[in-house]
Order: sequence, then structure tokens, then C-alpha cells
Amino acid sequence: MDFTSPPQSLKDNGYTMAPTDPFDSPKDEMESLVEELKKWKKRVEEAEKAKADLLLCKSSAMEECAKAEDALIKLKNLQEKQHKEAIMSRDTHEKELYVLNQENTELKRQIEKLEEDLAECSLMLSRYSQINKEVAEMKMKFTHMEDMKDNYQDMNTHCVFGVTTKIPFRLDENQVLLTFEDKEVAQRLIEIGKHTVNLDNKTADTRVMPFTLEMGIKFKLYVTISGKKINVSEVPELSIPEDWMRDKLELNFYKSEQGGGEVENVTYDKRSRTAVITFLRPGATNSFVRCTEYPFVVNGTWYSLPISPDTSVKLENFQLYCGISKKTILLEGIKEMEDDEESVQDMIEIHFQKPSNNGGEIEKIKYASKGVTWVCFEEDT
Repeated sequence: MDFTSPPQSLKDNGYTMAPTDPFDSPKDEMESLVEELKKWKKRVEEAEKAKADLLLCKSSAMEECAKAEDALIKLKNLQEKQHKEAIMSRDTHEKELYVLNQENTELKRQIEKLEEDLAECSLMLSRYSQINKEVAEMKMKFTHMEDMKDNYQDMNTHCVFGVTTKIPFRLDENQVLLTFEDKEVAQRLIEIGKHTVNLDNKTADTRVMPFTLEMGIKFKLYVTISGKKINVSEVPELSIPEDWMRDKLELNFYKSEQGGGEVENVTYDKRSRTAVITFLRPGATNSFVRCTEYPFVVNGTWYSLPISPDTSVKLENFQLYCGISKKTILLEGIKEMEDDEESVQDMIEIHFQKPSNNGGEIEKIKYASKGVTWVCFEEDT
């Protein structure tokens, strides 16, 4: 067979066949496969590199995520801490405000109690005296703690107060009040009657006179603070019988955290919402001295009850006295001067301190240069 000549039929149709080498086709195909393999190898290397880059990015992203989670946890912890601190600070302020309100309430209660005691004293004054006049300002002075007779320790606190009225005196213009340390000096000047006073190279003829003050009042106030009884107020209004309320009060005050002890009696007034707790042991109320509020629990509800010592007040030794000071003189006849009031007062004091002027040591002096001045006298104690 002739391989170099194409078939006659193909020639007739216009096709031309290129000469081929049967050994060239496998070689080209092999080279093509090698080139294709190289391309795929290169792609695999690029893919491996991309994979490595992605793994590196993933690792970096995981580290950043871990750091972000740590930061978020720290931020949450900080927020929780700040929230707790804010709550604690608010609670502290609320507690301080509550304590201040309680102290304010207690002070108001004490003021009301003192006003009631003063009103009671004024009522007793009106009963014991027939003087129809306005009572002057009173001065109350604590004198002593009183012991019971026969060394009987009843654990009550007994206080004695001396109460005296201040007696006002009207000092008119150009008058002087002089109080000496020695009453003999005052009495000697009163006996002389007239006195010439040297004031800054000037002389003033004055009159030395005794003076009489209005009548004063004095009495003793005996206050006894019970060692067995305490007063309870603001007892809650509950729909339970009064006997049950008394029992609950007794149970709450029996062997309480503040002290207390066995309760002898409970007096409860539902209308005024008050109660009086009487303990069996004398001195049991000492543990409640610094306690103004007491916890009271009823049916699982907490109440805060104001408590105070039980006191009794007695007025004795009511007296009317004449407020005359034997050490004080009234001086008239000082003429109006150009010097100021304090300078004139100093000159008068220097003059009457000299023994050569029949004077002596001065305890107090008051000079009214213009207008009217009121001076209050108190009884010497």
C-alpha cells in the first residue's frame, strides 16, 4: 500500500492531506502534558501559599479575638465593680440621711418634751401664785444628782434643777449701774448720797441711790428618770386585739439585743399608739439610754418604734423673792459728754475703783449715754 499518496476520492473533492509522522504525535502530547502538569503544580503551590497565608491570618484573627474577649471581660468586670460601688455609695448616703433624719426627729421630740414641761411649769406657777402678770424669762440651772435616803438603790436617776426668773431693770439716759465686789463699798456710797465724779478734767455732781427691782420667782424642779420603765410611741395600727398587741410588745422587749429583761407589765393605749414597758429588774432601762429607735417585728413586717425614758417632774420650794442687790448702786447726774459711751464708762469705772474716792473693786458697770437700756438681774447663787 502506498502511504504517500492520498486517496483519489479526497483529491477529487479538493482536500489536501499534510504528510504526517506517526512518531511525532506522542511526543507533542507528552510535552503538552508536562506543560499542563507544570501549570497545575504552580497552581497547587500558589494554593498552598494562599492556604498558609489564610492559616496565618486565621491565627492572627483568633489572637485578636482572644484579646478582644479578655478586654470585654475586663470591661464587664469594671462595669460591675463600678455599679456595685455606686450602689454601696448610694446605700451609704441613704443610711447617713436616715440617721440624720432620725437625729432630727429625736431633737424635735426633745424640744416638744421640753416645751411641754415648760408649759406644765407655767401652769403650776399660775396655780401656786396669784400674781396676774407676764412671767419674765427663766433661767434653769442643773444643781446636783440626788441620792435616795437610807442608801436604797432604786436605780432611778434623780436630777434637781434650780429655776429663777431674770428680773429686768430699766436704765434711763445718763444713768449708771455699778456693781462692786464688796457690798460694804456700795452701802457706804449709798449712805453718803452725793458724790462728785471727775471725768476728763470735768466734774459731775451725782446722786447715789439704792434701787428696787420687781419681784422674782424661783423654785426647784425635781426630775426622776425611771430605771424600770420606758415609753414607746408610734405603735403600728394592726387589726389584732389589744391583748395580742401587748403580748407582742412584751415578747419583743424580753431579752432584746439592747438588753432589757423580763417584763413585769405592759400598758398599751391603742388610741394614742403608745405603750409603757415596765421591766422586773431595776436598772434594765440603762441599756436603752443611747437607743432612740427599737425594731419591732409583727407577722414578718419590721417597724421602728421610738423609745424614751419614763420621767416624772415635780415642782417644789416655790418662792417669791425681792430682787435687790446690796452690791449695786444707781448713779444719776452724769451730763452728756462729747466722748463716746465706752470712754465715759471707763472713766467712771476708774474713778470708783480708787479707795480715795470711797470706791473699791468693780464687778460690773453699765452706762446708758443715749436712749433706754434694759439690764437683767439674776439671783446670786
